Amino acid sequence: MGIGDVVLLATPQTGSTVEQLTGLLAASNSRQGYTVQDDGTISIPNVGRVQVSGMTLEEAEAELFQRLVENQIDPTFSLEIAEFNSKKVSIGGAVTQPTVAPITLTPLYLDEALSAAGGITVEDQDYASVRIYRDGTLYQVPLRDLYSNNGLRRIQLVDGDSVFVDTAYELDLAQAYFEQQIRISEFRQASRVAALNELNSEMSIRRNALGEARDNYMTRLELDSVDRDYVYLTGEVDSQARYPLPFGKTASLADALYSNGGVPTETGNVREIYVLRGSPDPREFGAVTAWQLDARDATNFMLATRFELRPNDVIFVAEQPVTRWGRVISQITPSLITSAASAATN
Repeated sequence: MGIGDVVLLATPQTGSTVEQLTGLLAASNSRQGYTVQDDGTISIPNVGRVQVSGMTLEEAEAELFQRLVENQIDPTFSLEIAEFNSKKVSIGGAVTQPTVAPITLTPLYLDEALSAAGGITVEDQDYASVRIYRDGTLYQVPLRDLYSNNGLRRIQLVDGDSVFVDTAYELDLAQAYFEQQIRISEFRQASRVAALNELNSEMSIRRNALGEARDNYMTRLELDSVDRDYVYLTGEVDSQARYPLPFGKTASLADALYSNGGVPTETGNVREIYVLRGSPDPREFGAVTAWQLDARDATNFMLATRFELRPNDVIFVAEQPVTRWGRVISQITPSLITSAASAATN
């Protein structure tokens, strides 16, 4: 199927119970024709646009069945092609009635196309020929050979073919006819190329604009000129730092701790991991809520993967008692050494 074809959709027609019992609706269907639009679709009420161009009738039925099921509509229907307008063959020259013959589900052969134009009207068959123009190539069949060779009469025509019957005295007319067909074909091709170039240019402009916007955003992000929310890590952590909350999703206590190297087990007290959160109410300035996590038990640490952080939270890890004592000793020892040295000098 192609653009311009008319498809006929038949669906069961509902009626009263009496009509159904008497069988009056047994062969009654609601039939509606739809023309394949320029975008290759047909527009069906309550279903929307369904792509059918380039499909066989069976493929279109399968696609329509799926769309009806998706929209919770009874998928009982039949589909057929009512008019063939997308594929055609033109017949001209020395024929009774120059015409355009559609190509339907049944193949179209040369003798049938000539019959559709009312037959050939030349008087002298020795000087007549049938010319077929297809995809930029011209094929010529002498008329006497056409009548004597059944295989030539059964040449199958395809979409876009042009058939012209002429005599030796009408070659100029045939040439003008085919030149016109060539110009039409070239014009359509040029239009397609121009449309494709325009589309590529527009896509390139949009792609460059998106790339430039992305680069500008990354530069602003590197220069810290983008408004972001942070969580602050302090105490016995690998390094005192601020953890940027990710865009568009939440972050947990575990995310912040392990992005900074985790808790140093030599100095950090895993029993005392605190999250401090100030009150959002300006009237409660200074009010702080604190949560403590005892991570000695691995099952307790699972809570860290579920605890959702908020902007300006403070994560504090206390020091181990031995660490505190060691630091006191390290501060006292230099003083003792200095005092002993001064006494020895005196």
